[in-house]
Amino acid sequence: MDKVVGLCKRRGFIFPGSEIYGGLRGTWDYGPLGALLKKNLKDIWWRDMVQLRGDIVGVDAAIMMNPRAWEASGHTAAFADPLVECKICHQRFRADKPQDIAAHEKEHAGKTVEWTEPRQFNLLVKAYLGVTEDTKSEIFLRGEITNGVHVNFSNILNSTRVRIPFGVAQIGKAFRNEITPGNFIFRSREFEQMEVQFYVKPDEAEGEKWFAHWKEDRLRWFVKIGFRPESLRFRDHAPDERAHYARAATDIEYMAPWGWDEMMGIHHRGDWDLRRHAEYSGVDMSYTDPETGEKYIPWDIETSSGVDRPLLFLLLDSYAEEDKRVILKLKPALAPYKAAVFPLLANKPELVARARQIYDDLRQNFMVAWDDRGNIGKRYYSQDEIGTPWCVTVDFDTLTDNSVTVRDRDTAEQKRIPAAELAAFIRGKIEA
Repeated sequence: MDKVVGLCKRRGFIFPGSEIYGGLRGTWDYGPLGALLKKNLKDIWWRDMVQLRGDIVGVDAAIMMNPRAWEASGHTAAFADPLVECKICHQRFRADKPQDIAAHEKEHAGKTVEWTEPRQFNLLVKAYLGVTEDTKSEIFLRGEITNGVHVNFSNILNSTRVRIPFGVAQIGKAFRNEITPGNFIFRSREFEQMEVQFYVKPDEAEGEKWFAHWKEDRLRWFVKIGFRPESLRFRDHAPDERAHYARAATDIEYMAPWGWDEMMGIHHRGDWDLRRHAEYSGVDMSYTDPETGEKYIPWDIETSSGVDRPLLFLLLDSYAEEDKRVILKLKPALAPYKAAVFPLLANKPELVARARQIYDDLRQNFMVAWDDRGNIGKRYYSQDEIGTPWCVTVDFDTLTDNSVTVRDRDTAEQKRIPAAELAAFIRGKIEA
């Protein structure tokens, strides 16, 4: 874990938020490489969930909502964690995280730590609109992105030709007043989510079928983008630990350095959200089957993942040390740069000029790095460390036969191919 955190800071993946001012706990800034990796992860998710499917549409809802929406969804009353306070140093911790409490007690070695009784601590982050800070202007930054889909259910029905069963996808920021943010970007106060709310007919068999479908579908997707199958597992929620809206719930967990922990949730939400929003808003949230005329409030099967947690776990899963070099074995489609272009010698103008031409041509198609520092070996190692799949070297032979050397990140094997075929070669490798 420490090696990955150090790599992220050193190579420009992730920085502590507001670092020059001492930071702000639970916030993180994505650097040049991290921003690219994050965008690639979101783009792949959107392509697979929306572009390649005919039964899911997308939305991008506002972060700020009418406070009544959070009352309807139950967040103002039930979106809370149990909080205990150490009576020695008055630090607060989640009562449902015994590992954090045990670690804190070790810090008070030799002392008996007493704790306050658990109290519920609401996770919604308050904000104010207008010029005065009073209860009338108080709103909340969204604690999850789900609500933005449900409040637009009627708008989506009226503006598209979707039919049950169908889904609505969304990627967006969420905010939580976390008591104990930690484990790098695993638990933050500001984060992004990728979710699909999939609406089905309110029927037990249909609900069970789609809940099982999305469990297996999402597990396959994580393996597809690079996770080792043995690092993932399902964990079903017991009835007494489910969220207030859930008829059934399962987590996809990852074997993190600190143990198994949640990466994604699949929830059978029933008709909780649409029924509550209909009640609180007075707007009809039912669906009418165009063939049978049957009218009902659909059930919702939710697949909810963060962006930051899978990104962290991908970094952990892809980190390797081989032959005194660090390699990020990211899938090419996820890698920040698809290729890096080098002139063999930086002090030979003709090599630099030709390498620049190839670099400029390639970046019309992909994100490509340029590197002319030091020797070729150091450049290779530098690109391995950030996950660049292929390095392209322009040498003196390039000037005569227009071929280049392409080195593979994972095998370190090299081959010569015509420069004119580079883009097709890289695209084919990514798609494969």
